[in-house]
Amino acid sequence: MALIQQLGFGSDGWGSVLLLAALMTVALTLAALAVGAVLGAIVAAAKLSRHRSARLLGDVYTTVFRGVPELLVIYLFYFGGSTLVTTVGQWFGAEGFIGVPPFVIGALAVGMISGAYQAEVYRAAVLAVSKGELEAARAIGMPTFTVMRRIMIPQVLRFALPGIGNVWQLSLKDSALISVTGLAELLRTSQVAANSTHQYFLFFVAGGALYLLMTGVSNRVFNRAEAYVGRSFRRNFARN
Repeated sequence: MALIQQLGFGSDGWGSVLLLAALMTVALTLAALAVGAVLGAIVAAAKLSRHRSARLLGDVYTTVFRGVPELLVIYLFYFGGSTLVTTVGQWFGAEGFIGVPPFVIGALAVGMISGAYQAEVYRAAVLAVSKGELEAARAIGMPTFTVMRRIMIPQVLRFALPGIGNVWQLSLKDSALISVTGLAELLRTSQVAANSTHQYFLFFVAGGALYLLMTGVSNRVFNRAEAYVGRSFRRNFARN
């Protein structure tokens, strides 16, 4: 009974705190995925570029952020980012150490890692688009914007969506590493609750269950999105 009360939503329970921490984890992952989407699109364009220097830069980015441990990237962003902000602040007359908000550090660090994987997803999706359709569109004089809107973007979205789902799950797990910065996400909050009550097994299992819940809901959302995109693509193809 006492264990149930500790997970409850009363004054002595940690239930509401854990749920808020889970929402923080989702918000952090969404922000990181958005950062990664922008970076991934830019890097994918660079890797598909005709210019060798652009392809080289894209390869270096994906190699570094897929090869370096995620925790090391977070440490570099956390300490390096604070040092950089402090140095810039001192140029403008600020005194003392200036810390960067952990949420911002987490979104940028996990976003940079996510961007490396999303870049490969987008690159593969672009290469999967039928060249015959693009050549046919150009042959009939279809404007570039129309080609992108009616042919390229719908098919890239269709091919990339499963990979983006996998990147989301990866970023969701990587968000747990942001606990080292002190951000009250799910793992950090589970650890604080465990230390406060000395019920380590209970709260780490509860944290793991919430991660599994978020993963299960995410899988359902992405499966529905894939099914919707697939139906829309088949409907448009039949219409054309």
